[in-house]
Amino acid sequence: MYLHLGGDIVINQGKIVAIVDLNTAKKTAEKKFFPENYQDKEKVIFVSEMGKEKSLIITVDGSYFSPISSTTLLKRSMFLNEPDEPDDPDEK
Repeated sequence: MYLHLGGDIVINQGKIVAIVDLNTAKKTAEKKFFPENYQDKEKVIFVSEMGKEKSLIITVDGSYFSPISSTTLLKRSMFLNEPDEPDDPDEK
């Protein structure tokens, strides 16, 4: 399945390594999650303009800064992974 990160960016869910909430990460001493540290890096895509990032999505192919919160991304990914319910109750 695919996950929409904002704008016109869609990624394969199977390639996601981690989704980091930037508000929580910025409260720690971990500066590695700050968007400013990624501006000149290869394989880093800013889905929104600087200062609007809410989450960092790390994949096997690169990283994405998204304006969508990590909670919303998690809900979207869980919704996409739900098994289809059978229409016919006798199919269970």
